[in-house]
Amino acid sequence: MLDLVVRGAELVDGTGAARWPADIGVHDGRVVAVGTVEDDAARTVDAHGLVVAPGFVDLHTHYDAQLFWDPMVTPSSLHGVTTVVAGNCGLTLAPAAPGDREFLTRLLANVESIPEAALEAGLEYRWETYPEFLDVVESTPLGVNIGFMVGHSAIRRAVMGEEASSAEASDEQLERMCALLSEAIAAGGLGFSTANAATQVDGDGRPTPPNLATRAEFLALAAVCGRHPGTSIEFIPDSFIRGFSDDDVELLADMSAAADRPLNWNTPLINRASPDLHERQLAATDRARERGGWLVPMFSPQNTQLQHDFLRGYVFRAIPGWAWLFDLDVDARIRALEDPEVRAQLERSVSEPTAGLAVVVRNWANYWVNEVNDPGLRDLVGRRIADLATEWGISPFDAMLAVAVKARLDVGFTRTSYQPDDDWAWQARLSVLKDPRVLLQASDAGAHLDMMANADFPTRCIAELVRERAVFGLEELVHHFTDRPARLYGLKGRGRVEVGGWADLIVFDPETVGAGSLHTEADLPGGAVRLTTSPIGMHHVVVAGGVVVEDGAPTGELSGRVVRSGRDTETVLASKGRLD
Repeated sequence: MLDLVVRGAELVDGTGAARWPADIGVHDGRVVAVGTVEDDAARTVDAHGLVVAPGFVDLHTHYDAQLFWDPMVTPSSLHGVTTVVAGNCGLTLAPAAPGDREFLTRLLANVESIPEAALEAGLEYRWETYPEFLDVVESTPLGVNIGFMVGHSAIRRAVMGEEASSAEASDEQLERMCALLSEAIAAGGLGFSTANAATQVDGDGRPTPPNLATRAEFLALAAVCGRHPGTSIEFIPDSFIRGFSDDDVELLADMSAAADRPLNWNTPLINRASPDLHERQLAATDRARERGGWLVPMFSPQNTQLQHDFLRGYVFRAIPGWAWLFDLDVDARIRALEDPEVRAQLERSVSEPTAGLAVVVRNWANYWVNEVNDPGLRDLVGRRIADLATEWGISPFDAMLAVAVKARLDVGFTRTSYQPDDDWAWQARLSVLKDPRVLLQASDAGAHLDMMANADFPTRCIAELVRERAVFGLEELVHHFTDRPARLYGLKGRGRVEVGGWADLIVFDPETVGAGSLHTEADLPGGAVRLTTSPIGMHHVVVAGGVVVEDGAPTGELSGRVVRSGRDTETVLASKGRLD
């Protein structure tokens, strides 16, 4: 008898091939039959009128801590993601000597905008070494499959202590770092991750440890990956935001070539103020090929919903010249926002800059009112600030502040990254979406909980890019979200529905699948809040044969597994690799 059979579905198998009617038979966590399955099963999923596909693969998450209090790593699993990779951007929670734990916790909280209170309440270090960390995770019930990169910051801190944030490494220290990294990868780490963006600072405001690394350090650590099977490299260099410096292109290419492994980075940027920026970023892939490296840009494919507010100060607090406002208590802040002179000062500080966060947030007219807790103001939910400004005969900025004051600041304002009437941005975005050099990934799931929830990228993209805009066929986009990322990281038995492969499956309605609006939930440890979204049209999520989600909600079954390099991955060579 089979453990599970999915009957009557249209199979989209992940390869990009046309869908076809098929049953799926599952036994002992793997697919054992595809086609007509007549065997009885302990459980049957009726999928008539629905699509069955491989579970989505998300290679860029920060679920390193969340998995311990939320083994379903929501909302990713709810949206059909069955395999995630954490430990990105040089950030991991191991190795972690007792004296380094506070540093690593605050580093993750600060760089990835995860409430420090949640990490303090929900994270218990039961390991010191990286192998011990993987063993602890493997002993933890999981709702999804999860693998981990090995973060540069933790490796550097373990060897150099406080000096990791202020000094170059000696030859002896670098040798010890390489040995630690090799030990971590031998235990199952998926590869080496690092980032030296100047904007990323630790809990004390100092540059993250990789910012002190030399070219020789980056190359030596990358080369360690080449000594182990089934590994990869992830690096976000500071200059990517400007289109990459020549030195960084050479460094990235040489790191990839030194290990003969693909190196991924994220994310190409669509910016009207710098219209050729994404083209200069993508050109780094071609230049790296000339030096024997393979750079894979990961592009965030969704039109992200971003939410800001005047209560907790998500994002707005970081605007230059605005921090003082959020140091006031609520009553004083409301009085300040009612003052015409203060409003004018705030608006000027945002309208004058030509770069930075101010440029990102100041398109006030395109926000809409998303969350209001005052029942008397619920009629404002869904209203665009532009329309309210016209209706009230005031500027969009004044209209937004008027709503904030009416709600006593307890209101969320949401916008999308790309506006529906911005044809230039759409054409630029489309060129990146269709670029064969690009991998459609980079969700940052589990991070930046105060302004977004990009974990929903697969369902949100199917709704927009397949149904609404018809720029991808369903089979093509599923291929982008399953087989391509699985092949890049050499994930054995994942990314396709085929006999012998892992039974990581999703069953959904292609006519309705999508993602709901951002909303706030106070479900983090210590009572901390986060933004999340709910799935639409996602009927079942199956991980290693276990039904972990049914009708958009967790079932309580936890059948996920730890993905270890070598055991669960195969080697992809930079010198020979390609995504298709």
